[in-house]
Amino acid sequence: MPEVYTSVDALNAAVPSADQAAAHIDDLVHTSTFSDDEATRDRARELIRAAAEAQGAGPGSIQNLYEAMGRGEVDGLTVPAINIRTMTYDVARAILRVAKKLDAGPILFEIARSEIGYTMQRPAEYAASVLAAAVKEGWTQPVMIQGDHFQINAAKYKADAQAEVDAVKGLIDEAIPAGFYNIDIDTSTLVDLSFDDVNEQQRLNYEVGVELNKYVREREPEGVTISLGGEIGEVGKENSTPEELIAYMDGYLKLLPEGMKGISKISVQTGTSHGGVPLPDGSIAQVKVDFETLTELGRIAREKYGIGGAVQHGASTLPDELFDKFTTCNTCEIHLATGFQNIIYDHTPQELLDQVYAWLREHCAGERKPDQTDEQFYYKTRKKGFGPFKKAFWNLPEDVTGPMFAALEAKFELLFRKLNVPGTRELVERYLK
Repeated sequence: MPEVYTSVDALNAAVPSADQAAAHIDDLVHTSTFSDDEATRDRARELIRAAAEAQGAGPGSIQNLYEAMGRGEVDGLTVPAINIRTMTYDVARAILRVAKKLDAGPILFEIARSEIGYTMQRPAEYAASVLAAAVKEGWTQPVMIQGDHFQINAAKYKADAQAEVDAVKGLIDEAIPAGFYNIDIDTSTLVDLSFDDVNEQQRLNYEVGVELNKYVREREPEGVTISLGGEIGEVGKENSTPEELIAYMDGYLKLLPEGMKGISKISVQTGTSHGGVPLPDGSIAQVKVDFETLTELGRIAREKYGIGGAVQHGASTLPDELFDKFTTCNTCEIHLATGFQNIIYDHTPQELLDQVYAWLREHCAGERKPDQTDEQFYYKTRKKGFGPFKKAFWNLPEDVTGPMFAALEAKFELLFRKLNVPGTRELVERYLK
């Protein structure tokens, strides 16, 4: 078992300098995640980052690649953005093993505002786990870490707008120093469809979005342009339209200070929902993705506004045969999470699964809808079991993790091939070094 250090002195005695960090990376990442001492966790993270940067695998921004897509220099590629909810170090290692095998380049490791809460992974911990994976696997390219859905909560905004905006700003303050050089600002929850005029529907969305854009630009490290995303339609709600995209972008750009970089991509709604829709027997309902709308919105984003294209959310539970289509639909990025979570739970020992489900019954009972079956309830809430049982998942035995990670790697490879990720390392060399 890896060592978990409980004091800075003990850690410094074992790893006296940054140039020795790579040799102790397993101990460092477990200390970063599980040490009870904050100063010791911070020191472990410093050593991990130093080792990653020395290897050429420090945090990076995907900004320049998306600008190249907006200029028409790069096409036919959809960047996978993967949310890792548990066993972050080992899952990131699996992703990077597949990426190295395929000579792949741009991949985003992300975590959403909501996930940070229920998986109990603050930005510094998450970034350290991903960077440690890069060190362990000998990765020598920039590591793109992304804040997914840094989202305004509509109800909290209505109750106290400034407090909710300040909460997202606080998360930005936490994320940027940790190495999150890609951030999706999600103010789409403020879209108000009660207005007849589409500009009024989007007004709060782009006004608050620009405020947060300015906040990021004032805090990004010297020499780094953080890649920012915007969103025009809340995932799982009404499908987006060209009129909404144009109203949002025109309003956004009008308010953006002259010379300041805006967003590099735009998230849209095309018929999917986060995690999919579970049926009473626990299976997932088939979803019809509106590829025509996705194509048109991505085209407008690129041709009219010079940004990377459209972003597809809630896609990991779609049928495998659909993933080929995204590369032909002006989709610069696709977000993937629950499908991998399902693989992990499919391989979780029954004893641990029973403990997770018992916890859900006690702590998430208020989320259960009256007509839900047990299968539907567990499927919709089990993502929240990863935080309370973090140590149990990280310490699963090899006879469990072996088949689990074989299945994960097979899925990563299938999706990476369909998204045209193989052979893209040269794009990193050209645009992102």
